[in-house]
Amino acid sequence: MALTASDLPAMYSLLANSMSGDESVRRPAEAALSQSESRPGFCSCLMEVIASKDLVSHVDVRLMASVYFKNSINRHWKSRRNASSGISNEEKIHLRQKLLSHLREENYKIAEMLAVLISKIARFDYPREWPDLFSVLAQQLQSADVLASHRILMILFRTLKELSTKRLTADQRTFAEISSQLFDFSWHLWQTDVQTILRGFSTMAQSYGSNSAEQHHDELFLTCERWFLCLKIVRQLTISGFQSDAKCIQEIKPVKEVSPLLLNAVQSFLPYYSSFQNRDPKFWEFVKKACVKLMKVLAAIQSRHPYSFGDKCVLPVVVDFCLNKITDPEQASLPFEEFFIQCMVMVKSVLECKEYKPSLTGRVMDENGVTFEQRKKNASNAVSGIVSSLLPNERIVLLCNILVRRYFVLTASDLEEWYQNPESFHHEQDMIQWSEKLRPCAEALYMVLFENYNQVTLLLKDAAYAATAYVYYELSNYLNFRDWFNGALSLELSNDHPNRRIIHRKVAMILGHWVSELAASRSLCLHVEDANFSEQYFIDLLPICWESCFKMVEEVEEFDSKVQVLNLISVLLGHVSEVTPYAQKLVQFFQKVWEESSGESLLQIQLLVALRSFVIALAYQSPICYSILLPILQKGIDINSPDALNLLEDSMALWETTLSYAPMMVPQLLACFPYMVDIIERSFDYLQGLLSILPVIDILVQCFPAEVPPLINSCLQKLVIICLSGGDDRDPSKTAVKTSSAAILARILVVNTTYLAQLTSDSSLSVLLQQAGVTIEDSVLFCLTDIWLDKVDHASPMQKKTFGLALSIILTLRMPQVLDKLDQILSTCTSVILGGDKDLTEDESSGEMSSGRSQGEEAPPSKELRKSQIKVSDPVYQMSLENSMRENLQTCSTLHGDAFNSAISRMHPSELAQVKQALKLP
Repeated sequence: MALTASDLPAMYSLLANSMSGDESVRRPAEAALSQSESRPGFCSCLMEVIASKDLVSHVDVRLMASVYFKNSINRHWKSRRNASSGISNEEKIHLRQKLLSHLREENYKIAEMLAVLISKIARFDYPREWPDLFSVLAQQLQSADVLASHRILMILFRTLKELSTKRLTADQRTFAEISSQLFDFSWHLWQTDVQTILRGFSTMAQSYGSNSAEQHHDELFLTCERWFLCLKIVRQLTISGFQSDAKCIQEIKPVKEVSPLLLNAVQSFLPYYSSFQNRDPKFWEFVKKACVKLMKVLAAIQSRHPYSFGDKCVLPVVVDFCLNKITDPEQASLPFEEFFIQCMVMVKSVLECKEYKPSLTGRVMDENGVTFEQRKKNASNAVSGIVSSLLPNERIVLLCNILVRRYFVLTASDLEEWYQNPESFHHEQDMIQWSEKLRPCAEALYMVLFENYNQVTLLLKDAAYAATAYVYYELSNYLNFRDWFNGALSLELSNDHPNRRIIHRKVAMILGHWVSELAASRSLCLHVEDANFSEQYFIDLLPICWESCFKMVEEVEEFDSKVQVLNLISVLLGHVSEVTPYAQKLVQFFQKVWEESSGESLLQIQLLVALRSFVIALAYQSPICYSILLPILQKGIDINSPDALNLLEDSMALWETTLSYAPMMVPQLLACFPYMVDIIERSFDYLQGLLSILPVIDILVQCFPAEVPPLINSCLQKLVIICLSGGDDRDPSKTAVKTSSAAILARILVVNTTYLAQLTSDSSLSVLLQQAGVTIEDSVLFCLTDIWLDKVDHASPMQKKTFGLALSIILTLRMPQVLDKLDQILSTCTSVILGGDKDLTEDESSGEMSSGRSQGEEAPPSKELRKSQIKVSDPVYQMSLENSMRENLQTCSTLHGDAFNSAISRMHPSELAQVKQALKLP
């Protein structure tokens, strides 16, 4: 029975009781709300509670109503049109209208939730069911006051952010159309607001000491917040609304229009940093936030559209501004670290940008015009000249000098921490991201300068290194050698250019005076991981390396030091082929370390990583380590063990690798299967466990498509429940779990269709779904189809192809409901086909095992053999989605006749043209 206005008092009581601290009151209310969720009118009642003027002061109840509304959208908005429960088309129309009529919400948290609600609905309904969304918002924005306009911009930003994450070709084309409609208006509003803010700031600065302007501060601050939202909208439209000019070599006009004015805003805001610092903390924080955000937006634009940003009206003024701020002596005492970091990030990004590297072929033309690659070369050469003019030799030397003297200097607290606990200080410094702190950021920029302008700085560097080596004893109490080595010296050693021999000599001199065992292990690790590492020159040193590692683990006391040594062992195992002769000693070593590491789960994690490298190195001979491997593995995947939370993820990765390199499915490995069910049982309460076990299930199904599914039937039932349960909204981990689970079930449909049909029609699955509170209006298989369509945006390239193949099989079902989904299936599969080759190539390259061998060396066949066999035998990899779609579309036409033709005729002409292009149809 549908809920009506008469149910509002009861709905309000349930929402209020659901927040009660009394469990006897709260639980019945939560249960009643859960049961009401699928009833027609539930969301309408919630909307009335949210918008009710009588409940304005009851913020907690209204906020709870918005949360239930959001959850209902995720679970029921895409329900079938003829479903007996859920949200009908009529109710959806009412809700969309109601949401757009309640834009001037005064409470910020509720306004934010309303923006989320509209963005979630827009993801499903725009543009087909809600074509006037943006036109209505833009129309109301023109006549809105400051508060209402702020709320509308909040909705626009949330909606644009949501739509920009849709990756299908048709969705990206739609977003480009939105950008063309909204950009001019948004940009004009941004410019108007920035002038209003600057006038307000000027008035405030002149009126300190009087109360005449205080009453206008709240409205000015709201304008500041609106401007900030508008800035994020302009960024979203510029970044996501246009294809990267690195791919199309076409000028993106908004870049040239927007970037100089963003820089002007930074320059205008900065003086108020000191003005507001001790007088108005709220506006002082805004100035800090605005300046940093503006610089981040400029950096994002440069990264997305490097050629347009490289225009002579944009890049020179931005980079020159950043360089001046970094080197300006007046700025040295200004405590605004985040801003200096962004200036350094911008300069570093420009210097490293591959599109700005000059081409050796020069400007290229031919009689038939300019090719795409030739246009890229010409554009790169033009921007390269601009970059060179910004950094003459004397400016490079000055910048390096400033970086070293001003930004490299360790503080007194740094030195004290290093003195008190050198090992801990070493590891802490090693973990800091270069863009998080000023000193590491300055070091990163410094290294890029040396790499790009080595002819200018080579001799200066040689002299500096020599001076450091000669006075090592005096400097040893003041210089953090580990930081210096990790940030600079190790990179020097990895550069094998002939001109670097003089620097190598000085680094060797420094190491001879300064090196410690830990630094040596770090150095060796970097050397082995280097792309130019050659095993043939290293093989004679392997016995010494193994013995030294075994000895060092016993000698060091700090936990991080042991982890560092184990990491070196993992790296060695991953980069050398001759492991078998040392296998027995390694087995004994792993056994001893595992026993001694009892209770130290973080150390055991590193040991699991090393064991995984060991299994990969042994490949088909991996059973020789099963005596130690399998007991450790079983403990790691036992969800009931005390260390389960810490060890499960890496244990699952080890299990996946063990299965991949097992020569056959032996009884010892089958003994691990019961643990799989226990892990799946934890469902969303144990996300990391699910994210870890899903690759194991996938590799099992991939390697043994006929044998394994029946053996893990209960696990696969759990995956169905995970897919059809809600609750993954705005939680990336839950979305990843649902996407991977759906991909496994899609794979089974492709490789073992009969089994999946039996699984989804099994009565025991229906009981489990009912117990889990999952309502199924249609067949389980059709519900899974909705999930495959919904999660394709979140899938990897291979998962997308798997979804596409599964959807193509759905077309062959003799059921009229297929035609309801025909346009979605065709649109999804078409986008996968058109982007398939590039995506799959990237997916393969990203999944390749790391190899430090130089070109020309052959990898040991045993390491790659099993991986190659798995890929070659994988039907998903081998099958053609294009052919499958073409054949199954013809089958669908034959099965449904005129109804099929009618469904095709309802498709948008542009989408139908894209289908014909992808499938090569006449």
